[in-house]
Formats: sequence, structure tokens, C-alpha cells
Amino acid sequence: MKPIIEYSDFRKYMRDFYEERKLRHVFSWREFSKSAGFTSSSYMKVVCDGKSNLSRIGVERTGQAMGLVGFEMDYFRAMVKFGQETDDSKKKAAYEEMLAIAKEHKVRVIESDLFDFYESWKNPVLRELAPMMPGATPGELAKKCYTNVSAYDVKQSLDFLVKAGFLKKTAENTYIQSETSIKGSPEATRLAIREMHREMAKIAANSLDLARAERNFSGVTMGISKDSYEQIVKELDECRRKIVSIAAGDKNINQVYRLNLQLFPLTRNAKEDGND
Repeated sequence: MKPIIEYSDFRKYMRDFYEERKLRHVFSWREFSKSAGFTSSSYMKVVCDGKSNLSRIGVERTGQAMGLVGFEMDYFRAMVKFGQETDDSKKKAAYEEMLAIAKEHKVRVIESDLFDFYESWKNPVLRELAPMMPGATPGELAKKCYTNVSAYDVKQSLDFLVKAGFLKKTAENTYIQSETSIKGSPEATRLAIREMHREMAKIAANSLDLARAERNFSGVTMGISKDSYEQIVKELDECRRKIVSIAAGDKNINQVYRLNLQLFPLTRNAKEDGND
């Protein structure tokens, strides 16, 4: 089983613990739940399936049942907070606590640069633009961006991308994309990219001033049910996959674009009572 600090999903860690114990010994969900002090024989399975959360006391009991001590227990507490917290700022704080514990104990966490990468629109844009312009100075790259950015900021972004492994510098002002994929656990990625969505939405609004030959905007306002919403989301997912495939097969790349797929409510549920 991997070290706990290589996990960011506490439910995945608990399930892996269960599966490993089951392989080595006669071990059941009943025994797992009992060892953590829960009266329900299936409670640990319910938690692992995402159908219930762990209380503060439950976190301590579960950690003890899995034999966690010291920094491992601290990491598990932070990981549960990260997995169960709904407030973005508290969720991010919990994730940063996880990274700090990992760094202190010299354990490499693949997702440690995830928030830094998505902190600004400059990082994903320059990761695409810099390899297109070998030999270009930071100032020259800055002039290619529609959104105002200084040569200094471009240099800072390029230095980060190289240090984090998202770009590889092959010569002076010359970069290629490394093999590092920009992804983490689904939960961490969703949280990290949220601020990027906000930034890109602002840039999208400004791009309305560009010529229609360079940008494409369309929209529809409609009334739908929850079932229709889920069906539309699946269609959007499939559309996005096809578009990514088209872009991946392009051998004559000369410009960086951003595609925003946005489906969001304009009203609350008309059939729900709004009174408390």
C-alpha cells in the first residue's frame, strides 16, 4: 500500500487499507467498523462509498483503527477536512496543510504545484505559447497576449513552469513541453481550477471586442429539469473530448485559444419552497 501522503482522497485511502488487510487476513467491513467503534456493521463501507461523512470523533477512531500515529494521523485529519469541507477557502487551507506535512517529511506530492499552476491565466497560456516561439524574449511573448501582461510577469511564469516541470528549457528563450501531465486527483483539480475559471470568464467577456472571425460566442436560455441537465452535461463532456482530440491532432499550431463550456442556472428551483 502506498504511503498515506501519496493520497489526497481519504475514502480511497480507507478503501485501499481495507483491501490490503482483506488480502492478508480474514477482514470484513463489519470488523473494520467495529475496530473503529461504530455500531453499524457497514459504516466504514458507507463512508468509503461517499454516502456518509466522518465526524470529528469518527476521524480519530478511524485513524486509530488503521494504526495511524504522528504525522500520518495529522495528514489523515487534514485529508478528511479537504474531502468533506464545502467552503472553498477552508478546503484549500486543508489541502495546503496536507502539502506542508508532506514537504516537512520529505515526501514528494505530485499535485503540490497544482494550485500555483492554475493561480494565473499566464501559466497555461505561456505553456502553450512559448514552445511555438523558440528564441522569443519574455517581452515578445507578452506582446502576443491579448490580455496586458509585463515582460517581468512572463519571465516569472516561465521560471515557474520550468521549475515545476511543465516546460523544459532547451536553449536561451527556447522551451518545449515536458512529459508532465497537468492533472491531479479530481477533487484537487476541481478546487484548483475554480479560480482559473473566474479569470478566464473575465477574459472571455473582453474578447467580445475582437473581430467575429477570431471569436465565436453563442448561447441559449432555457427551462430544463434535473434529468435534462445531466443529459446536457454528458453531451458537453463528449463535445469537449472531441474538441481536445481535434486540437491534439493539429500539426500546424500558431495560436493559443481558450474554450469555455458554461452551463449555469439563472434562477433557483421554481418548485422548491424558498422559505426557511
